[in-house]
Amino acid sequence: MEVDRIAEELESLPPEQALEAVLTANQRAHVCLTSSFQAEDMVVAHLLSKRVLDLPVLFLDTGYHFRQTYEYRDRMTKEWSLNLINVLPAPTVAEQESAFGVLYRSDPTRCCQLRKVEPLMRTLEPFDIWFTGLRREQSPTRKNLKKVELHCLPTGKTLWKVSLLADWTWEQVWQYLNANGIPHLPQYDEGYLSIGCQPCTALPFDPNNPRSGRWGGTKLECGIHTFTTRAER
Repeated sequence: MEVDRIAEELESLPPEQALEAVLTANQRAHVCLTSSFQAEDMVVAHLLSKRVLDLPVLFLDTGYHFRQTYEYRDRMTKEWSLNLINVLPAPTVAEQESAFGVLYRSDPTRCCQLRKVEPLMRTLEPFDIWFTGLRREQSPTRKNLKKVELHCLPTGKTLWKVSLLADWTWEQVWQYLNANGIPHLPQYDEGYLSIGCQPCTALPFDPNNPRSGRWGGTKLECGIHTFTTRAER
């Protein structure tokens, strides 16, 4: 299949060339980027802004993010004129906590499912290419990540999942940010390496695993990158 050939070719290409190859192979595709406004996401948004006009940037607005994250999101949306789409869960925080209690304490996996996974799966339906800021170095759960993967949504819809920075190091991410004058989330200055919802984000306890501070160390993924399945080719 075409996606297999592209995927193999992209593994050795730098992000700019990989992006060009993906867009050339999918000239009429509907493209989006999921972004939590972390460093990697800003690099990918910057790269895409040069090639995709009015790119939909999907932000999973769980209602539990750091105040600094919301402020930074709003600042960068304004400065970069981003086409921001706040992806909202069906229940508000108050409705969810009234019905189920504080799930991020009692059942964080269900909380992620309700506030991240299900809303994102619905929102991805119209798109053909899903860009992410994922890197292999981020977590043991991502060590086998490919730059291009064909994924299947729960409805059966397939789309290309593209991670242009899959083979980048943390140092390369920051080199790009600094070289292009891109501001960063202030939480990085406090020692955070992976930043999600405030109640489930702490400083990493394992220096070799940036995501070790997430969910009190009980898990490494919220589910948005594990709920979809690799499609049969």
